[in-house]
Amino acid sequence: MERAIFLRSPNKLHLLPRHYSPRNFFSLFSSSSKSARSSSFTHRILHRPINPLTPRSLLLPRRCRFLPLSDTTYSSSFHFNKHHFSSASPYAIATQCSPGASTLPDEVEAKYGFEKVSEEFIGECKSKAVLFKHKKTGAEVMSVSNDDENKVFGIVFRTPPKDSTGIPHILEHSVLCGSRKYPLKEPFVELLKGSLHTFLNAFTYPDRTCYPVASTNTKDFYNLVDVYLDAVFFPKCVEDHHTFQQEGWHFELNNPSEEISYKGVVFNEMKGVYSQPDNILGRTAQLASSLFSNCLILLISALFPDNTYGVDSGGDPKVIPKLTFEQFKEFHGKYYHPSNARIWFYGDDDPTERLRILSEYLDMFDASSASNESRIEQQKFFSEPVRIVEKYPAGDGSDLKKKHMVCLNWLLADKPLDLETELTLGFLDHLMLGTPASPLTKILLDSGLGDAIVGGGVEDELLQPQFSIGLKGVSKEDIEKVEELVMGTLKKLAEEGFETDAVEASMNTIEFSLRENNTGSFPRGLSLMLQSISKWIYDMDPFEPLKYEKPLMALKARIAKEGSKAVFSPLIEKFILNNPHRVTIEMQPDPDKASRDEAAEREILEKVKASMTEEDLAELARATQELRLKQETPDPPEALRSVPSLSLFDIPKEPVHVPTEAGDINGVKVLKHDLFTNDVLYAEIVFNMRSLKQELLPLVPLFCQSLLEMGTKDLTFVQLNQLIGRKTGGISVYPFTSSVQGREDPCSHIIARGKAMAGRVEDLFNLVNCILQEVQFTDQQRFKQFVSQSKAGMENRLRGSGHRIAATRMDAKLNVTGWISEQMGGVSYLEFLQALEERVDQDWDGVSSSLEEIRASLLSKNGCLINMTADGKNLTNSEKYVSKFLDLLPSKSFVEAAAWNARLSPGNEAIVIPTQVNYVGKAANIYDTGYQLNGSAYVISKYISNTWLWDRVRVSGGAYGGFCDLDTHSGVFSFLSYRDPNLLKTLDVYDGTGAFLHQLEMDEDTLSKAIIGTIGDVDSYQLPDAKGYSSLLRYLLGITEEERQKRREEILSTSLKDFKEFGEVIEAVKDKGVTVAVASPDDVDAANKERPSYFDVKKAL
Repeated sequence: MERAIFLRSPNKLHLLPRHYSPRNFFSLFSSSSKSARSSSFTHRILHRPINPLTPRSLLLPRRCRFLPLSDTTYSSSFHFNKHHFSSASPYAIATQCSPGASTLPDEVEAKYGFEKVSEEFIGECKSKAVLFKHKKTGAEVMSVSNDDENKVFGIVFRTPPKDSTGIPHILEHSVLCGSRKYPLKEPFVELLKGSLHTFLNAFTYPDRTCYPVASTNTKDFYNLVDVYLDAVFFPKCVEDHHTFQQEGWHFELNNPSEEISYKGVVFNEMKGVYSQPDNILGRTAQLASSLFSNCLILLISALFPDNTYGVDSGGDPKVIPKLTFEQFKEFHGKYYHPSNARIWFYGDDDPTERLRILSEYLDMFDASSASNESRIEQQKFFSEPVRIVEKYPAGDGSDLKKKHMVCLNWLLADKPLDLETELTLGFLDHLMLGTPASPLTKILLDSGLGDAIVGGGVEDELLQPQFSIGLKGVSKEDIEKVEELVMGTLKKLAEEGFETDAVEASMNTIEFSLRENNTGSFPRGLSLMLQSISKWIYDMDPFEPLKYEKPLMALKARIAKEGSKAVFSPLIEKFILNNPHRVTIEMQPDPDKASRDEAAEREILEKVKASMTEEDLAELARATQELRLKQETPDPPEALRSVPSLSLFDIPKEPVHVPTEAGDINGVKVLKHDLFTNDVLYAEIVFNMRSLKQELLPLVPLFCQSLLEMGTKDLTFVQLNQLIGRKTGGISVYPFTSSVQGREDPCSHIIARGKAMAGRVEDLFNLVNCILQEVQFTDQQRFKQFVSQSKAGMENRLRGSGHRIAATRMDAKLNVTGWISEQMGGVSYLEFLQALEERVDQDWDGVSSSLEEIRASLLSKNGCLINMTADGKNLTNSEKYVSKFLDLLPSKSFVEAAAWNARLSPGNEAIVIPTQVNYVGKAANIYDTGYQLNGSAYVISKYISNTWLWDRVRVSGGAYGGFCDLDTHSGVFSFLSYRDPNLLKTLDVYDGTGAFLHQLEMDEDTLSKAIIGTIGDVDSYQLPDAKGYSSLLRYLLGITEEERQKRREEILSTSLKDFKEFGEVIEAVKDKGVTVAVASPDDVDAANKERPSYFDVKKAL
């Protein structure tokens, strides 16, 4: 259940990680090129999709476009696998041991009922870590102390399911719906509204459930901890059947004359998951890995696994309705017990206070046998490989010839591996798949047998590690060729080994990541917690995953002494080539599968209704209304006041200031940010894109990819890629587009971003120059690969992130910036890619010429801007390299901005795809009504999302998420839903928002919480590189410190009157808004029957 954070525009700079995945530290080195690998094997489900439009810092570029919006990213920064934290290691945290981290006296431990099990100073994270055990219950506690202000708490239970009814997932949703001390409908939502959290979420894994929180404010942190502890140990849901129905599943019947339907937040979430081929593939692989060795089973529904991984902890929509309330209650009573808990504290708070808080809860329990009953059994190896064929839903109008997928999967070990072997396997994974130039990646894509790579490489989130690799976009007749190519390439790598430069590049990537210590917006302490849990949850040493230095040095020494071939070739042979536990999965497109699944569900529901008497149907209709009334009835004020909150007096009156010095080098503006970065320099080189011809805009994303994935006159693409890996921490190139408040013309740039250790800054700027000016656009076949990869990514985005597609499409109907973004990352971009595939074959000279024209239009000292973040000394030392770089740029006379004035037609539109859920959007430009921006709009937008839309779209409507956003630059106010079973009903909710605000009444406490929660967004925690980058974006968009201060004061002074006045403004969306839905054909047909010709229909897949 996802209380996750999605961005309106995925930013390749990782201001916000899209996936949170616990990994052993060795896998952090096992990265993949995002442009090549498909993330099919995400093993955990997050609690809730927090507003995908939410910016990480208000008065930053709200909904600025970091394009393209496809899953393709153009970087040679050796991105770690999407399952890994954003190009970051949690193991080299630049913190110091906190002054309060001295060893607790024995009497303090005894006072609170704990005994010390072990204690270590972890040099890799400069922290004192103490493992405690609660004497009465056996609960284990890791207390990690240092000077990191971003404090983290987490409690983890081992929760292995026996079937695919989704009990762990539904329970993870439900325990946050009220508890003993906090008896309101959803304390979680109150925390979202009114805390300064830097992280607030929950994760469901195949075998465990995690509840983490983080905050930099100590009072706020302990408030979050108390709400979460009360939620997991004393939830209301185990006595409240309505919560089970709301979050899990229930029959819904509004009128006895109507049809019965299934509803439930998790039910609809998992329908969305099962609508995506990549998810089906990943799930199939996980299930297949748990097959009995003597079974030959083709269909997933027929599997009988050896251990818990053979079922879906998230829930299979076909199986979820079999779950009973009694089973739900029993599961909580069995596993949500201190004896089955691992608890984590991290940061600069008082270690004694941690134990005191825990003792108040743990002392209320006696020991139980839960820990023994929840142990995960290991899967025994197969005696021979297994093959599975599965179908996935495909559009009936698309060309299905090249829509097959094939993936080879291995279970790597039947028992735990030692740390050095794990590290070496992770390193091997990076060598084979970590970059576009890695041999296994390159050979598979160069083969032309498929469009994009699937499989996560080495996966180690679970008890036993796996390895997966394959291709999608494959012709049926080429399936066997792909399998042969994978096996042949692995055999060749085992026989010949890896190039020395490739090994050196991977090693530099690893060590740079460790030194950089950059976890993006993901709290460092939570990153550490998830690493520790990866061993701890299986009763192994929780300290071990935190200590990488010794095995890393041993691996380097071994490579130096024996050579890389002697190190890696035996691993390929043992764990892959000679391993019988291999499952090959073939996914076949089926244009009728979606309709068959829907028909099967309707048939079940028709039988249910037929079995009911008139009295039964009347009772079901009454129960439906009763549940809806409860869902839509606000909590009483006394219940709301039970949730602890900060006071407005605790909130700083001024925004966070980033030191910025504006200067000039060789006539070019340079911004410098003097911040401690652990000897790393971060640099952005910005070029104006406004002189580019309008017809070339769709080609810009592929231009960016080509810069980083084609060669020069003297360097092959592989050599260039390896050079970047050896000399820098990575280089990326991407377009950035945003509206600017009060201006019709968009802000549009190409940004080259790089990072390097201080001693490698000259190499960094030399390589950026090489990429920008020397790369040759001559490799026709490689470029065609880029097109195929981007097309596959866009198709996947349509199915999995339809809300982003809808948002981009609506913006394209409302302003020029939106149109540009849609051309580079929406449905129009997908159509462009489809046509470009043919054009590359027919007119390659023309395509190559267009790429050169883009370069000539962009590269110039005129309009260039340099942004650098490092400490003062390194900034000064870098200036001479910047000067040399700028001297090499061409100087051009002033060029008129191109005329970009296109928009899509303003009609309502349905983008039809094969899916079981919908993504529904509606938007209008409220600046057109005369509205003048006030900081209160931030508070009101957040409040609407967390109350009206949460209650009506998610809780009552059954969607996985509902949210709204005001793009303060363009004036576009958008509503969006995510994995939504409804269509017109959701639009009716959007249209009722103005009335909701008109009728709204709130006390001072509620208003204060709304303001505090908004300030939490404004002041979101940022690491130094993000601070420098945010400052750059504010500069580009003309946002001054004075405006930031003004908006903050307006936020802090928001009143109920502001809410009611905004209700008038938002009526513009109801009256003049455009609607875009990414939806199923059946739901669109039904909508157009109910409201004739409401949607223009566009088939996308």
